[in-house]
Amino acid sequence: MESVIQYLENMPSSYRSGVLVTGLVLFWILEGAVPLFQLSRGRLQHAALNLGLTILQLIVAFSFGLLVVEAARVTSASQFGLLYLFPLPMWLHVVCGVLLLDFFGGYLIHRIQHHRPALWRFHIVHHADRHVDVTTGLRHHPFETLFRLSSQLAAVLIGGIPIGVVFLYQLLSIFFTQLTHANIRSLRRVDRYLSWVFVTPNMHKVHHHQEKPLTDTNYGNVFSIWDRLLGTFAQVDPEQLVYGIDSLPDSDDHDRLGRLLTLPFRRWHQPVNELSTSDDSHPETSDVD
Repeated sequence: MESVIQYLENMPSSYRSGVLVTGLVLFWILEGAVPLFQLSRGRLQHAALNLGLTILQLIVAFSFGLLVVEAARVTSASQFGLLYLFPLPMWLHVVCGVLLLDFFGGYLIHRIQHHRPALWRFHIVHHADRHVDVTTGLRHHPFETLFRLSSQLAAVLIGGIPIGVVFLYQLLSIFFTQLTHANIRSLRRVDRYLSWVFVTPNMHKVHHHQEKPLTDTNYGNVFSIWDRLLGTFAQVDPEQLVYGIDSLPDSDDHDRLGRLLTLPFRRWHQPVNELSTSDDSHPETSDVD
């Protein structure tokens, strides 16, 4: 285990980029072979829009990500953090580090984004996609990346997570993000069994349903245990889902790059199919455009 972590610490950034691109290509091919839904528009056009957002967010992620890397190096060198309070074998340190990153940098910040109007305004760019596929996993507003990385930074500082474990979690996150958003038909029985521990395609797609309360379920990134333990797990027939946000009826709001970038700073209608009992999940605004 120690040799694996050391390898990850010294892995060239080009290798991690290669994992991202390879996964995109493989899942893109699978989507063409066994799609869950047939897209009503061109796949290339849809991918171009989402990848355009990806390029912008990667610029932000690279800059802020350096701070996360440096924090991991400092905590490791000084042995600062919860994981250094007790002597742990390397494998347990790695497991606990990955779980901390997944809870703070995956589940918790994701749930907060859905229930704090100021953060939801940026996260809605991800949910506005009406044709969820592998590229949707990369579709985020650049400013949202700051929220996610800030949560990872908090996990690193609190837990004392070394950089090799951070890189391991990032690789896991890339894989699960691509897998769970990919427009592929999965084996339902296998999917259901795996969802007891991991986030699966059918599980995460429920989260992309256009109506609440389903939109506010299944926040997990890699592990499903957080949703099951904290009461936010939901299971629905994936073929019955309708993607998108019902408060954004204008197709330009989810099909044009410029409109998506400015979406957090504009107003939109209150969801027409509001089923949640929460009063502060989303901003109560009206369209002024």
